[in-house]
Amino acid sequence: MAIQQKLHTKLVQKLILTPSLQQAIKLLPMSTLELADLLNQEMVENPLLEEVPTEELQPAEQTQVEKADAEKPTAEKTDTWDDADYEYFFGDYLDDGYRPRTPQEVKELPPIENTLSTAASLSDHLLWQLSLQTSEEKLREIGSAIVGNLDDDGYLVASVEEIAAMGDWPVAEVERALQHVQTFDPIGVAARDLQECLWLQIKHLGLEGTPTEKVVTEHLRLLQNHQVPEIARRLGMSIDDLKEHIEIIRNLDPKPGSRYNPTQSQYVIPDVYVMKVEDQYVAMLNEEGLPQLRISPTYRRLLDKSGGEANDETRAYVKDKFRSALWLIKSVDQRQKTIHKVATSILNFQRDFLDHGIEYLRPLVLRDVANDIGMHESTVSRVVNNKYMHTPQGVFEMKFFFHSGISSSYGDSVSSVTIKQRIRKIIENEDPRKPLSDSKIVSILQKEGLMLARRTIAKYREELKIPTSNQRKVLY
Repeated sequence: MAIQQKLHTKLVQKLILTPSLQQAIKLLPMSTLELADLLNQEMVENPLLEEVPTEELQPAEQTQVEKADAEKPTAEKTDTWDDADYEYFFGDYLDDGYRPRTPQEVKELPPIENTLSTAASLSDHLLWQLSLQTSEEKLREIGSAIVGNLDDDGYLVASVEEIAAMGDWPVAEVERALQHVQTFDPIGVAARDLQECLWLQIKHLGLEGTPTEKVVTEHLRLLQNHQVPEIARRLGMSIDDLKEHIEIIRNLDPKPGSRYNPTQSQYVIPDVYVMKVEDQYVAMLNEEGLPQLRISPTYRRLLDKSGGEANDETRAYVKDKFRSALWLIKSVDQRQKTIHKVATSILNFQRDFLDHGIEYLRPLVLRDVANDIGMHESTVSRVVNNKYMHTPQGVFEMKFFFHSGISSSYGDSVSSVTIKQRIRKIIENEDPRKPLSDSKIVSILQKEGLMLARRTIAKYREELKIPTSNQRKVLY
């Protein structure tokens, strides 16, 4: 078969993302802080972008500027290259640029003192004690290795043999250093398991040889399973006599290192504020901190052939940056409009939640909002990603309002969040001596018209971090 070269034409349809569309999609999932950083970076890279100064022109000065522009010779306006087309599509963005619509209300920010102080970490606290109480160089080295292998709760996560291999130290020396570190504050630190952690605290309290120590060293598993009668039988004690020893154990700290490794508070700046105006809820975008962009008038004049001495290379560069600046301003404005549409749609669907609270949160999926505003589900998904909404009921991530629903016998769907809230309240009001099993909770919800399986209740209970009925049981 001979190989031949041929030319032919073919007409096909392809979906191609233009650079401007790619940019618009890139801006959608960004938070307000990320968008502000991007805009500041774009102003550095694109000389045609500038931030509108805070002071505005006086009316008289503005009139003089407009009069001067009107008196320009018509010859200076002959070369408009693509200006006419750009002014047709971007007329709203050429003069003043994108103007953030910042709400007038003053938001309460966290006090500055909450962000300045830094607490000492657990390792810093232990190394400080090690430096004060130890003069031996080898003991300090081994002690530092032990402190470096503690988790956030203060437990030793490496074995003695592994620590000995780190510096070629004798195992006996590592054991001696470990016993020394275990005397440091907080008591119970550097323990290898829960039993040793509690025993170190009991030893520090001077309760060695008491039933309290025996419960921890011999019957801790029974205590975790709330088998108090069995512990009393094995120790030859009555339950009343055993109570005081169990209370001592309950007041011990199972995670001594956690107080020095507190979870840092994450301050959230809402992207949308929900205000109630008369009888309606209104979504207002939080655009505080976003730079107000506009096209630099100085560089725009370079595009005029008769307006300066710019050569073709300069005009080509300015023209390219001009297009990029316009598309960025338009993309930012489109992003804000899309977020406002999605937020307004969520308010319309979740009106009962805004009025009465989480128990009235209705089931909602991305498809419902997408159909409501006439956009694709993927667009709505990008909008609600990493965005927060300040509502009368608190600050929530926008994803929070999207949950699956469970049909009730009354014909209405109930949100899974509402069901979890109901399960939490049922367990809070139960008799601690006779906690409700998952099957009993199923029966209670069935009487309220909610048909759920027992495994679904168990799943929701685990998500709420609520222990089983056997672990919740209180015997006295």
